[in-house]
Amino acid sequence: MLRFLYGIFVLLHGLVHLWYVTLSQGWVAFQPEMGWTGESWLFSPLLSDGAVRGLATVLYSLATLGFVVGGIGVFARQDWWRPVIIGSAAFSAVIIALFWDGGLQRIVEKGLLGFLINAVLLIALLVFDWPSL
Repeated sequence: MLRFLYGIFVLLHGLVHLWYVTLSQGWVAFQPEMGWTGESWLFSPLLSDGAVRGLATVLYSLATLGFVVGGIGVFARQDWWRPVIIGSAAFSAVIIALFWDGGLQRIVEKGLLGFLINAVLLIALLVFDWPSL
């Protein structure tokens, strides 16, 4: 049962990254309560708006793929699920930090919760070697 719940959690956490793909592609009209503004404290001064959004699309899609593959590995009882999820969580935390717009308004919607989930996953898997599924 723990394996099932953990696998579902990892899959859903990965799929949430698709929201940032949706925002970066402009598939919905932006509203401030939606989260990411399309700007990055690091990339916006260096790249065009389209390049920042394109980069975000690629990187958030890769994070989604990593978590989905890791979740499938959990369900399939594969030995490789742990490093895949560790890598995905670390990668996701880095891209959330890089694509943060630098503002503190609506920080939860901009990825703070996802960043914290990634941190918990990393601590659980690296420090405590949990869960043992």
